[in-house]
Amino acid sequence: MAAPRTALLAHLQTWRPYTLWYPGLVGLAGATLAGSHPVTGQLVVAWAAPTLGWVAGHYLGDYYDRDLDALSKPQRPIPSGRLSPRAAVATGIGCVIAVAALALWANWRAVAVAAAAMAGIVAYSRVLKGRGLSGNLIRGMLTALTVLFGAMAVQPWPPWRALPFALVFLAHDTASNLVGTLRDVDGDREGGYATVPVRQGVRRATHTAAALYLAAVAVACAATALVPGDTAGYLVLLSAAALCGAGAFGLLLRSPGHLAPALAL
Repeated sequence: MAAPRTALLAHLQTWRPYTLWYPGLVGLAGATLAGSHPVTGQLVVAWAAPTLGWVAGHYLGDYYDRDLDALSKPQRPIPSGRLSPRAAVATGIGCVIAVAALALWANWRAVAVAAAAMAGIVAYSRVLKGRGLSGNLIRGMLTALTVLFGAMAVQPWPPWRALPFALVFLAHDTASNLVGTLRDVDGDREGGYATVPVRQGVRRATHTAAALYLAAVAVACAATALVPGDTAGYLVLLSAAALCGAGAFGLLLRSPGHLAPALAL
């Protein structure tokens, strides 16, 4: 039983369970922006397809990063030998096929959005992750596409009012991805990844991420009138998000030039 249990735990670790709730909620947010009353099947697609795409991204990303992770994160499933590279690729491709099937069932036009997201995942992991801000922007673009996909799970084309919220998530996830590079500076430098903190230093990367987060909050405030339903509740939650972001970036901005991985996380 030890081997199957070890393999199962390796897969669960690859999924990053502490982040797994996020893409599905973004897809559901896109569905609410469609303006109509989505049925259960549409909501399932809006949640399940981004979640499976997220999992596929982790499998494929870990495959492409296996040499870098061997240097900086040897405890991860592939470099530790608990998950084979072939199994990671096969499972990732299986998730991609499931995403395509869900998209096709809901709205054939959404297949193009899903395909763009999958292409972005491969481009990020294979080419752009180590090329500065362009890699962070691609990561943010994936979540922006998730908003549009969620809307297209409900109606043929995303409504124009979904676009500002796609921009919100573009800026937000570019910022969060940039913060993620702050904890991997030594490993990225050793592995030849020219991320923003490797090129320009931790302080510059931190200020850039904070500016992006502020831009996300500003666009979200400006788009308040486009929110369907409870505007007051939206503003309460947006205020809470802004305060949490201010607290988190306050810790980063007050920290010395080198960040401990735990603080960046």
